[in-house]
Amino acid sequence: MHKGSIAVDGISLTISAIGADWFEVSLIPETLKRTTLGFRRPGETVNLEADVIAKYVEKLTGGTR
Repeated sequence: MHKGSIAVDGISLTISAIGADWFEVSLIPETLKRTTLGFRRPGETVNLEADVIAKYVEKLTGGTR
């Protein structure tokens, strides 16, 4: 399992799966209740912020996994 986090619309979430051009997060009912994520629909635009350490590691490894 991939470990890491990503912020979606300013909400920090743990990544539960990742692919070449996608990622997955698991949302619990409390997160859906207390954030705007419960109102989002597939295909909507969101703001994404990656972990600074992840960006540094990607740069060091040339973007390979």
